[in-house]
Amino acid sequence: MIAIIDYDAGNIRSVEKAVKKLGLDPLTTRNSDEIKKASHVILPGVGAFGDAMDKLHRFGLVPVIKESADSGKPFLGICLGEQLIFEKSEESPGVQGLGILKGEVKKLPSDKGLKVPNIGWNSVEIRKNSPIFKDIDDGEFFYFVHSYYVHAEDRSIVSVTIEYGTTADAAVEKDNIFATQFHPEKSSDMGLRLLNNFLMIG
Repeated sequence: MIAIIDYDAGNIRSVEKAVKKLGLDPLTTRNSDEIKKASHVILPGVGAFGDAMDKLHRFGLVPVIKESADSGKPFLGICLGEQLIFEKSEESPGVQGLGILKGEVKKLPSDKGLKVPNIGWNSVEIRKNSPIFKDIDDGEFFYFVHSYYVHAEDRSIVSVTIEYGTTADAAVEKDNIFATQFHPEKSSDMGLRLLNNFLMIG
């Protein structure tokens, strides 16, 4: 079973629709027991870091998310879901993230002549082999909507970067944990390929 964690994130339905397009039947849920039973867990997200963490606490989802990440089952964070698994964000000073991975979320520079938020298609640079990027070439384009980006403390977990006024970590991977700043569910064929690669793990 594929669990999509439901905490009122804005892109939940589009993620659900993309998984269904792959011929699978995901369960969108905030029930801890159902999430624990899942073979794959997806943490979606759009919006503000602090608001999202508040909802995760309010719905009692923080413990089961951490347990899922520690369990060894494939875990995928998408967009804000990638940011939330780190320790903190400049967007919401004083708010503690999930802390599953070490690092922080920084604001994209606005003094480089580029629009912030970054909305649209960006070419990615693949930094290391990753099962979720199987059959996806370096330089492929994915769809982004973000004003903040992850900077991982451990640079060895960074699988993909983009250049947007700075070098931003666009995907990270550590053991069973995967996360992307871009939206695979909005990234056409390459996005579906990435989702399918993730769902085939295990």
